Amino acid sequence: MLLFTVRRVLSGLFLLFVISFLAYLLLSVQDIDVGQQVLGMGARPDQIDAKNAQLGLDRPMPAQYFDWLGHALRGDLGTSWYTGEDINQTVSTRLPVTLSLMVGVTLVSGVVSFLAGTWAGLRQGGIVDKGIQFLGVLGYSVPGFLLTLLLVQIFAVQLKWFPAIGYTPFAESPGGWLSTITLPVIALSTGAVAGVSQQVRGAVADVLRQDYVRTLRARGLPPHRVVLEHVLRNASAPALSVLGMQFVGLIGGTVLVEQIFALPGIGSMAVTYTARGDVPAIMAVVMVSVIGVVLINLLVDLAIGWLNPKARAAA
Repeated sequence: MLLFTVRRVLSGLFLLFVISFLAYLLLSVQDIDVGQQVLGMGARPDQIDAKNAQLGLDRPMPAQYFDWLGHALRGDLGTSWYTGEDINQTVSTRLPVTLSLMVGVTLVSGVVSFLAGTWAGLRQGGIVDKGIQFLGVLGYSVPGFLLTLLLVQIFAVQLKWFPAIGYTPFAESPGGWLSTITLPVIALSTGAVAGVSQQVRGAVADVLRQDYVRTLRARGLPPHRVVLEHVLRNASAPALSVLGMQFVGLIGGTVLVEQIFALPGIGSMAVTYTARGDVPAIMAVVMVSVIGVVLINLLVDLAIGWLNPKARAAA
């Protein structure tokens, strides 16, 4: 298990390096005169050249990238080219908002998907099974932004159960924090539940058809032990893989949801700074997102390796 973990960590670090380099490369080839953008159209050519030199844009791209990488490895993400803001402080302020959404969505979608999918797989043809299949069709067919707007209209505007916009930090008011993230979490969780629960249902149904399950039942093993110790252990691996992939898709959904609910998170930061072409801020958003994806995939791989020793051997 240790070797398996080391391999996954090293592959994650390599992925971080590759994506950061490619992201910096793509941002550096933009046909934008940053000095002129920062100083305005009325700036003189010598002022523009001086500003570009101050930002280090007069050097080759590899030199710029490794300079940024060296500072990033020391925990210094730089400052905004346009506002002079400390990117570390900006990220530390916005990251808890996005983490609240992502952790909430992962917990809700994981728990609900496994419970509903397992029940549907055990009671195929029942009302829960039909509900899961209907939810799967609904989750894939209804656009996410439409569902989000519908939730706002019903539960925030009409019923006034939750605020329509804004964010309350947990330290300020735990109840207010919960009320401000409830609708965004539901909006993001619906599609994930639809996909993962279908996968859990199918995996449970496949395992139940295996000969060893029938043998365990014939030996008189209690049904709850058959399900908990054998069926779920073998059915969880594919479902966890789908849950990990859903997390990657949630990053894009978070951008939209944060804009609709006016949440000051990483997603809204990405929209603001990308429109300006602010490379240090964009790189911070990219790296935070990639680190999140790598960590989730690492946890999923470790969970699958623990559930299925064959996965560790094949890695």
